[in-house]
Formats: sequence, structure tokens, C-alpha cells
Amino acid sequence: MTTHTEIQPTQLPATIRAYLAAHAAGEADTAVRTFTPTAVVVDEDKTFRGTHEVLGFLRSAGAEFTYTTELVGAQRVDDTHWVAVNRLEGDFPGGVAELRYRFTLADDLIAELVITP
Repeated sequence: MTTHTEIQPTQLPATIRAYLAAHAAGEADTAVRTFTPTAVVVDEDKTFRGTHEVLGFLRSAGAEFTYTTELVGAQRVDDTHWVAVNRLEGDFPGGVAELRYRFTLADDLIAELVITP
């Protein structure tokens, strides 16, 4: 059984905090540097593999909408698995969403990111 320990968002690893800040600021070129060269991102049932596809994802994710992002929760699963919960508010369908960003780290970089409601 996997246990998730609630932590303060400031206790997330520096790499994850750097990614979240860069992504929220729309700085895709900065955000992609937090990923391994073979990283995998899964969002809305689409999978992006490797630096080129991840950069494309970062540049286009949510681009058709205007929204704010607030980090409202965080969990530590183990030394390599972490969860960040972001609350988005904007002009997308529904107007408000809480998304879980599940991270897997390798050598202080993001090896996998799965985004789910």
C-alpha cells in the first residue's frame, strides 16, 4: 500500500518547484530544462516523450485559455514520487479545476509527469 504524506508545497523538491513556477509563468524553455531527455508527460490521455515533444506540450498546454494557477496542496509518496495539486481558475469549460501533477524524479530531474483531475 502506497502512503501519501501531506506536506507544505514549499517542501516539494526544488526541481518540481522550479518546473511549477516556470510553467505557471509561461516559460516553456525554462520549464523543459527540469526534465530528463527521455521524460514522459501524460495529460488529457495524450503522451509526450522526450525533450522535443515535452517542449511542444509545455508551449501549447492550455494556451487557448486564460487562467490563474495556485498550488494548493502537495504530497510526498517516497524519495522519487511527489504530487502537487494545482487549482486553476479561468475561461475554460467549468471555470475551476483542481489538477493532480504526479511527478517521478530521476537524478534531480523530472522523468515522468502525469496530470489528472
